[in-house]
Amino acid sequence: MKKKILVTGGTGYIGSHTAVELIAEGFDVVIIDNLYNSEAEVADGIKMISGVKPQLEVLDICDRSKLDVFFEKHHDIAAVIHFAAYKAVGESVRKPLEYYHNNLMSLINLLGAMKQFNINGLVFSSSCTVYGQPEVLPVNELTPWQPAQSPYGNTKQIGEEILMDTTRADENIKAIALRYFNPIGAHPSGLIGELPRGVPENLVPYITQTAYGLRDELKVFGNDFNTPDGYCVRDYLHVVDLAKAHVVAVKRLLEGKTKSSYEVFNLGTGTGVSVLEAIQSFERATGVKLKYKVTGRRPGDVEKIWADPSLANTELGWKTVSSLDESMLTAWNWEKNIRGKKS
Repeated sequence: MKKKILVTGGTGYIGSHTAVELIAEGFDVVIIDNLYNSEAEVADGIKMISGVKPQLEVLDICDRSKLDVFFEKHHDIAAVIHFAAYKAVGESVRKPLEYYHNNLMSLINLLGAMKQFNINGLVFSSSCTVYGQPEVLPVNELTPWQPAQSPYGNTKQIGEEILMDTTRADENIKAIALRYFNPIGAHPSGLIGELPRGVPENLVPYITQTAYGLRDELKVFGNDFNTPDGYCVRDYLHVVDLAKAHVVAVKRLLEGKTKSSYEVFNLGTGTGVSVLEAIQSFERATGVKLKYKVTGRRPGDVEKIWADPSLANTELGWKTVSSLDESMLTAWNWEKNIRGKKS
């Protein structure tokens, strides 16, 4: 019998790609999403790729009573992957209360329901933002946390602390936090990808929308940072590579292979790439020239960060496969597909 995995936020960007990879590995997937920043039709895209349409329950897990009703109906869930959170750094600076309420209450409710319904495995969508602006690069899992640079980053720090305390207090619950760096790209089919509402807060959707003509120009937030070319430096990894790591983590939980009740892994390429280099990669991969303008720095942005992914490479047997150019090309193909322009 197939093991059922709950994916919260499963119609979102990373959640939908993870659902595809879970189905490919023989899991039964059920999705919870409140559709705050995604569309129900994403489930159709998952079906077109995988041949299976995951069951979608539209509800907000900040509502514990509705979450309990869900678990009473789905009492056979083997493990949970928790993506459901607000995720834009800049927006979190503008709307801190909304971020603290949504990102922390959803996790607290989920853990409470898991305890009540005897579900013992959780993969948590964490972030490199837990490190703040690290003093030494690249960062590994033992790198000390610096103060979070944004409310979003702080919710991930607090979320991990909640998980540490919960797994320490309840020996039955095991959790793996995946601290990922900057996911980009789209499924190579062009059927699912990143589709933010309104003005994109992340670099690559802003790039592709500008290239397509939806935006007059790409706004680059600062070029006066202490980096080789003055632009922010990030570690960009393809979303499909990232999705596959969640499958590995779920299997690790289900097979009882964790070495402690709470584990953390950095997921990145191990290479720092500046915003300017990312723009040049897009132009190189697609042949499309971008119009961009440097504006002032954006509150909450970390200057530079990239991963030491060696623990995930050795312990999980996971590593990134797609190059930056390949990732950019899939993002562009997705943008053209959703806008009705076939490549």
